[in-house]
Amino acid sequence: MTAASGRLACCILSLIILAANPIYAAPPAVGERAPDFQLSNVEGRTVRLSELTARGQVVLVVLRGYPGYQCPYCNRQVQDFLQKAAAFDAAGVHVVMVYPGPPQDLERRAKEFLVRKSLPANFDLLLDPGYEFTNRYGLRWDAPNETAYPSSFVIDRNGAVLFSKTVKAHGGRVTAQEILDVLPKPKGAR
Repeated sequence: MTAASGRLACCILSLIILAANPIYAAPPAVGERAPDFQLSNVEGRTVRLSELTARGQVVLVVLRGYPGYQCPYCNRQVQDFLQKAAAFDAAGVHVVMVYPGPPQDLERRAKEFLVRKSLPANFDLLLDPGYEFTNRYGLRWDAPNETAYPSSFVIDRNGAVLFSKTVKAHGGRVTAQEILDVLPKPKGAR
């Protein structure tokens, strides 16, 4: 084997490993199908994306979860969405917020995050212990004191992504009104 063919073989092997490793997945883009997932909420009830989209549109908000503290940006974003809960309900939208983090104490931390917050029936806070969902969606922020890139998606009844925004910083997140503005209007509505 020559040095050049050895380097080529090494590059090909590296590409195969990168393609097979879900941590290097890309977030679903507009027009693509959102990967289905199943996670549990803080009460232990299992929620599956495909079951929610079968009933209507889903807004998927990926929070930073527990990176060692309760993220103040996540708190503000969730409060903003809760203030617009009636508008999401009127639009027939289910809001799913994913709370990633290390498996140890994640449920306790998520319950702590929900203190003084009341989730309406069309909202769920789902746990992602060990980052399986986060990796599958290509959103893992793998740095000290980080968990996931804050991201938001609108997913239609067929599982297609209608809107996608991922920020690689703590701020700059999508507001509830921005999501409401991009939701498709029912036929006959202005």
